Amino acid sequence: MNAIKDKLTTFSKGDPANKPIIFIHGFPFDHNMWNNQAEALSSNYFCVSYDIRGLGESSVGDGQYTMEMLADDLLDIIEKEKLYKPVLCGLSMGGYIAQRAVEKSESLFSALILCDTKSAADNNDAKIKRAEGIKKINELGLKKFVEGFIPNCFNEESISKPFYKETLKRSLNFSPTGVKGCLLAMAGRTDTSEFLSEIKIPVLVICGERDKLTPLHIMEEMADLIADCEFHIIPGAGHITPLENSGMVNKIIKDFLSRKVIKKK
Repeated sequence: MNAIKDKLTTFSKGDPANKPIIFIHGFPFDHNMWNNQAEALSSNYFCVSYDIRGLGESSVGDGQYTMEMLADDLLDIIEKEKLYKPVLCGLSMGGYIAQRAVEKSESLFSALILCDTKSAADNNDAKIKRAEGIKKINELGLKKFVEGFIPNCFNEESISKPFYKETLKRSLNFSPTGVKGCLLAMAGRTDTSEFLSEIKIPVLVICGERDKLTPLHIMEEMADLIADCEFHIIPGAGHITPLENSGMVNKIIKDFLSRKVIKKK
């Protein structure tokens, strides 16, 4: 575990001499959603994850976050940790951060993995839902928001699994200010759709077959716009594919990396 400027807390597993992979979690979760991937890949890659500003063990600050700030946080980690040409893997909100970081500085990365995310900015209806989420936290507390939001992220069968209960418990302990800050950042993010066709590095796109938040047709359309792209559907998974079908996700990522990425720095 390592702190970056007292703002971000990072976690690593594996040999730093190997090719680095940075995992960025979704909302409202933390780095633990990538534990299965870090365990599976750490023998050949240097796996780095971190808690997004305001969530998990990272600092909260004033809760006034923008997507630009969150993308810059990621670039700061790369600089401070001296991660050369990392593979970038983001899910949902983590995918928003990853896309914006690649748009800003594609030359820093060797490949991109996008899980259950989208490139389009929030439309008016989505922005209103973000605002309603903030209002709910203010009026009813974080517990009501989290318990109402997180079930939509998982396939119904996953809700009875231990990983769901563990994930929910961690999210209930987050700072309300941090969670609201992330809602603000997502509502105000830019649209990266036009950039997809300009991406030059290899891209892997993964989507749960039962994802209700970023359904298959949205991610298929994204994948079609990217020149060097592979698209995979994860059976039996909702929005949180790395937890809901970790075995399949690990296999697909391993295969992609073995063909597209050199393991050593």
